[in-house]
Formats: sequence, C-alpha cells, structure tokens
Amino acid sequence: MAINVQPDVQTRWQRYQPGVNDFALMVATKNGSGSQTSNVVLIRSLFKMGIPVSGKNLFPSNIKGLPTWYTIRASKDGYTARRATTEVAVAFNQDTVTEDIANIPHGGVLIANKDLKYRVDRTDITVYEVPVKDIMSKGDFPKDFADRIANMVYVGVCCHLFGIPLDIAYEALLDQFNRKEKPARMNFSAIQLSYDWAKEYLEKRDSFHFEPMNKTQGKILIEGNDAAALGALFGGVSFVAWYPITPSTSLVDYILNHLNLRKDSDGKNTVAVVQAEDELAAVGMIIGAGWAGARSMTATSGPGISLMAEFTGLAYFAEVPAVIWDVTRMGPSTGLPTRTSQGDLLFLYTLSHGDTRHIVLLPGNAEECFEFGWKALDIAEQMQTPVFVMSDLDIGMNVWLSNPFQYPDTPINHGKTLNKEKLEAFLQEKGEWFRYRDYDADGVGYRTVPGTEHPRAAYFTRGTGHNDMAVYSERSEDWLQNMHRLRKKLDTARHVVPGPVVQMSSESGEAEAIGIISFGSNDPAVHEAVEHMAAEGITADYMRIRALPFSQQVWDFIEAHDRVYVIENNFDGQLCQILRMESPLSRSNLVSLTLGDTLPMTALWIHQQIVQHEEMR
Repeated sequence: MAINVQPDVQTRWQRYQPGVNDFALMVATKNGSGSQTSNVVLIRSLFKMGIPVSGKNLFPSNIKGLPTWYTIRASKDGYTARRATTEVAVAFNQDTVTEDIANIPHGGVLIANKDLKYRVDRTDITVYEVPVKDIMSKGDFPKDFADRIANMVYVGVCCHLFGIPLDIAYEALLDQFNRKEKPARMNFSAIQLSYDWAKEYLEKRDSFHFEPMNKTQGKILIEGNDAAALGALFGGVSFVAWYPITPSTSLVDYILNHLNLRKDSDGKNTVAVVQAEDELAAVGMIIGAGWAGARSMTATSGPGISLMAEFTGLAYFAEVPAVIWDVTRMGPSTGLPTRTSQGDLLFLYTLSHGDTRHIVLLPGNAEECFEFGWKALDIAEQMQTPVFVMSDLDIGMNVWLSNPFQYPDTPINHGKTLNKEKLEAFLQEKGEWFRYRDYDADGVGYRTVPGTEHPRAAYFTRGTGHNDMAVYSERSEDWLQNMHRLRKKLDTARHVVPGPVVQMSSESGEAEAIGIISFGSNDPAVHEAVEHMAAEGITADYMRIRALPFSQQVWDFIEAHDRVYVIENNFDGQLCQILRMESPLSRSNLVSLTLGDTLPMTALWIHQQIVQHEEMR
C-alpha cells in the first residue's frame, strides 16, 4: 500500500527561502593556497555566535594548485548535512570562476575577486566585487606569507556583509593559531583592512545575515579523526603502526599531537607510534603487538585494507585482538582519494579468503568516533579478534558540531585474559586449560600473553588447522568444530557491539509508516529528510545501524514495516546486500537506495528518492 503523498511535496524544497542564520556559503580557491585557515575562522566565528554550523571540504588529491571548494552551512534548526545548493559563492579561483557563477541559485550572492577575469551575465543574483590586490597593498605583510594571508580578505568582506563581529573573528583566529597572538594579529590585519573597505564601498543588497543565537552552548567543534585519536588514547592504546594514506593519515597525526595525555610518572610516553614501510607491515606489527598483550591499532583506507587482507585472516583464525580504522574513500583502485564513500562495508565484513566474518563498528558522528575509539579496543580483547571501525572522509576530515565526549565509565575490559593468578585458579577449577576450547558456550576461549610466569601458560598460536588444544590438525571434524565455534563467537558479538539507534515517528502498529535504514555519515541527511517528509505527510521510522554483525533488533525493525528503504553512499548497495544475505525473513521488503557520487549525502536526494518510489507504488 502506497503512502498518500501530497501533490506539492516535490516543490517544497524549491519554495524554501534561506535567510537569517539559514544558508550555505561556498568558497572556491586553489589547493595549497592557505584558504583552509580562512574557512575554519569563519566556522569558528559562527560557532562562537551560537549558530549551528558545519563545514565540508572538497579538495583535490594533488598537493597544490588544483581547485578546492569549501562549503559552510549555517542552520538555525541545527542541520549539519551537506546542502544540495549554496546561496553564497566566494569566487577566488580563476580556473573555476565561470562555473562557480553559473552554479549560484536564483537569488544568490557572488563575492568575486575583482582581479580575476570573468563575466557576469546574470541579473538574478547579487554581485560584490572585491579588489584583493589593492586591499592587500595597503597592509604591511611579510612577502613569504602575503599570498596566503590574502584569503583573509574574503573573511573580512563576509564579516561586514553578513554581520560577523570583528572581535569574534579575532577570537576565532586565536583559537586557530593555538592562542599565538603574532600570527593571529598578522592575519587579522587583513580582515580589518577588507572589512573597512567593504564598509565604505559595498552597499548591502542581499537578504542573508547572521545573528547571535545560543544553540552551540556546551558543544564543541572537532574533526572525526581527532575524536577517534582521543578515543583510542583514552581507551588505553599502547601501540600504533601505520602507513600514511588519505584520508586516514590525520588520525595518527592527532594521536601524535595528543601523546602528552598519556605520560607515565616519569613524564615518558606510554604509547609507541611506528610509521611502517607499507600497510602490510603496519598490520603485521599491530597483530604481533596484540598477540603480545598490547592494545594495538592502525588506521588506513581502502587500498591499505587490500594489503591487510591476508594478515587479518591470520588474526581472525589465530584469534588475536587488534583494531583497524578504515577511513573510507572512493574506489575501486586508487579511485578518488579525497572523495568520500561507504564502499568498503562488504569488503571489511568478509575480508580475507575462506569463510570469514569480522566485527565492524560504524560511527555516525564525531562523538561516536571517540566512543568507538576506546570501545573497539575493548571489543577486540573481549572477542579476541580484529575489529574494524569504518568511518569515512566526510566524518574523518571535516569539522563537526558535537557534544563533548564522555570519559569511559567502565574499566578497561581485557576479556578472558589469564595472568598467573587467574590461570592457576582456572586450572584448579577446571583441571585443564586449552587455548581454543569453548568453556563458556560463547565461542570465546581463554588466552594468556607471552611472559606469563606459569608453567602451563604456553600454547601454539595457530594460523593453520588445529584442534581446541592448539595442536595442528587436518581432521575434518576438528576443522568443523573450530569453524562452528568461531561462528558462535560472532553470534556472541551481536550482544557486545553497539546496538542500532531507532527513531520511531509512527504509533505502534501504524501500517502506513515506511522504514528507513542507514549508517555512518548519512545520519544528518536522513534526520533532516525525515523531518521534512513528516511535514509533507510521510511518516517514516528510522534505524541507524552501528555495527556488524546485526542484532535481533534489526530484523524486528524490518519485520515491522511493509517497506524499508536502505540508504547508503556507495554504488552497489552493500548494506542492503548484507541484510538480504543474512536475513532470517522469508519475504523481501528492502528497497535499496544508493548514491555513491563521491560527495556527502544530502537530505534533498533522500527526500526525492523516497517520494519517487512512493508515488510509483
């Protein structure tokens, strides 16, 4: 039965009128020009004004010179997903200025560097031309920094046009430069010059404006990779090995930046960080460290995961804990290294040859990056297996509005690890101890770590066929017994991993409600789309999956709805494939909605896709 969609549902987005504290601003510059600092200053300024804000960086995979776009969205309602359109364009790149002008929506604003060559043939937009070189010539800037500081000109112009107080902008600069006044003052002088110029020469002719609010009080601004690094450190990580790869490199960079949080009583670091010669070596190192009893992790992206496949299979079968962060990017092959994707999900879940299933955690925001940063280490030791955390470029490298992080309220969980005393007690109770024997009917054996001072502590770690006593075996019955136990361990993990988050919009038993399932960085766009659809008469219940393997709650949600739209940012609908592959249900009510266009999901796309499908029923 189709939902009754109101006739004007598809035109609502076109009727939307942005204005005060509710529009998006796009900055077009060249990669490596220093514009990131200017963009973050704008975001920090809006945050300090109490306005919910988010930033999306679209940058090329070269080091310098190619076009880059940065989108800043202010939303009085707190929406943080990427907007499908941007009302204000700051055009500071000769290579893209024509395209940037063409993409401005009707009623939008162009702020253009007058020193560029361009034509504006449109009469439906407001145009402000800014003579950047002339403004900069009035200041005394060091020659080596002048080109980079020139980007502060558009910050000053935006401050005047859209109502950002200069004292707020200066505070944002201080934050950006870690409270160092010299670089902050040098950059602020360019802001002041351009602000004064705009005040004298630009007549405000548009309706866009910022006004102070109080919706960011108690919030923080942070990148997902920074949050993940803090979570791992708070979770007791003691060994990190990695090889740099976009977009995961900054995760380990942030660990290095925050090592001061983990000093011993003598002031020495308690975390070892090693840059390996490649990803294969990195994963080998963390598996060796995990086997030796360290809390170990690495961070990589899709191509790195490919190299890690065989070693990960070893750790799965030998039952060695380790954590692997996959900050996903667009593939296959080298793909688009600086674009976002959710295309590694199926790969991670079944990584390695043979019959393998892995635990995969799926954070949907920076707060969960922190939480899963420590929780993954716990789960890896509890389940004695590699644990993947699948983030993506959007979460990892963009600035997010977040709740402050909560310190873990439980002790570190080392799982069934036997020290000398515990092993002795175990032997007295059981009369035996064998490494791969299932004593608790949960699939998880007991382990010791090298160096345990007990004559019975040693065992053979096997990556080949073995029985439950860790003795090499090629007997079919031993192999099957081990595989059944590993699958039982996966079933146990269903109760250990983070459960799904469910937002019910319908009353219990309301047959008209549709279901939506998604995961990861799609979450802000789905929430926004659900709220807009509710205003149009479409009732939707939403489940965000936070881990593989699935819990029973997932199947209950699917069973309760006639149609469930599975929304994901990859080309193949990989989450939907896994649901269909593992579903215990006899009927298929799953509708796969996939994008995979290299950009973060938008609420408009979700809204249009669901309405289109509902109208066709």
